[in-house]
Order: sequence, then C-alpha cells, then structure tokens
Amino acid sequence: MSQTAVEIKNYSFSFGKKPALKAISLAVEAGEALAVVGPNGAGKTTLLKCLVRILTGGSGSIRINGADLGSYSQKELAALVSYVPQADGRLLPFTVEEFVLMARYPHLSPFTSVSDADAAAARDAIKLTGVEEFSGRLLATLSGGERQKVFIAAAIAQGANILLLDEPTTFLDPKHQDDIHRTLSRINRESGATVISVTHDINTAALFNSRVLALKAGEVAFCGHPSELMDNDILESIFGKRFLFTPHPVSGKPLIVPEEVE
Repeated sequence: MSQTAVEIKNYSFSFGKKPALKAISLAVEAGEALAVVGPNGAGKTTLLKCLVRILTGGSGSIRINGADLGSYSQKELAALVSYVPQADGRLLPFTVEEFVLMARYPHLSPFTSVSDADAAAARDAIKLTGVEEFSGRLLATLSGGERQKVFIAAAIAQGANILLLDEPTTFLDPKHQDDIHRTLSRINRESGATVISVTHDINTAALFNSRVLALKAGEVAFCGHPSELMDNDILESIFGKRFLFTPHPVSGKPLIVPEEVE
C-alpha cells in the first residue's frame, strides 16, 4: 500500500480579507510527480508556501507523512520537505559545493562539524544534478540554468523526500529547461521522491508528471491524469480560451501548439 506524502483537507488561506486558497482538498501519494498549473493569481505559489510553512494561519488541515504540519519543528519539517522558490536573480557569495553542503542543516547539531555522511550526501546531489564540473565555482559566475540545477542539488542534499519547486524552468533556454525536466524525472524515478512543481507550461505538466492539479481563483478546477487535462472544454474552463493540439511525434500524446497570428 502506498503512503500518502501530502494530505490537504478543506484548506483555505487569505491575505487579509482577500482569499487566496478556498477549501483545497488533495492527497499526493509518496513517489508521485504532480504538476500544479493555472492562470496568474490562481494560488499556485501560495499553496507551495503553505505546505512548507512559509505562510501560516490558514484554516483546514495539512498533513505531511501522516502527521499534522503544525506538529513538526522547523528543523524536522526541513528534513521531510525541501522547497526551491522562483528564481529571483539574487547572487549568493558561495561556491556550488559550499551552497549544497549548507543544505544539510536539518541533520546538523549546533557547533558540530560536517560529517562524512553530510559530505557524501552533498557529493551525491551534485553528481545527480550534473553540476560536478563547476562545483568549485562561485554561484555568481554561473548561468541562470546552471544556478537552477544547483538549487535543485541543494534541495536533494537536504535529504527531504518531498520536493516542492516553484516554476523551476522560468527564464531558462530550451536546453536548460530540458536538463531540469530530465533531472527531476530521474530524481522522482530513481529515488522515489515526491515531486510537486508549479509550472505555467501545460505541455510540460502533461509530459513529465503522473498527475496534474489545476487551480483557478484559489479553487481546485481540475485534478487528474494529464491526458484528461488536454481537452478544450476543461482547459477553457480554467484558462478562458481554447487551444490547438497536435500529437507528439513519438508518444502520440496531445500537445498544445501556438496559434498563427493573422
């Protein structure tokens, strides 16, 4: 029997008097790859921040690995859930290796030195994400795509088995987008990590995930298999427009293609 990694029941959250999430209910099984899509302002980032307790004070319940979110200390939660926020352009004064190693903080005690196990976890994460060749370089010297892979490496080194990623491929060129998607798929497949990622790219959501959650105005508008999402009636109810589709040349899965401008 599979274990439920994240369980949300009737959860609502507001910024002051403005509702951001409205009675969200969702169960994510351990090892699942879930994409979260929806229009701007739908509540996607807010949902991730509530799961990792950056935002607090909502109503309803959130359970992580079967226990109430509020029952964990911040350090205990960090050992279970890692979060990669949207890229914001900030440049940190650390090397790749230093930055990834700092992610081991949930497993360290005050005033203790880094253990062999911590160093090994950092090396494994660096190798898994393919950033070995520049592990000694400062983050400021890397491209946006390279830095994004380092942030994912740090999330892996953290040792959490639930990864939350907020638009991990924003502003990246096609090659680095593909690298990130393949890396996340490999992490999900090989380590069994639960991956929940926010994206604006419907094709990405459909191709690289086992299930898709769509939010609209803070409410669940769709939750199901990616193939079920690629339906114009469903997509129009979420995004307010209809789309053109074409079959994927290899898998035959329907993909959205841009319309020509007359």
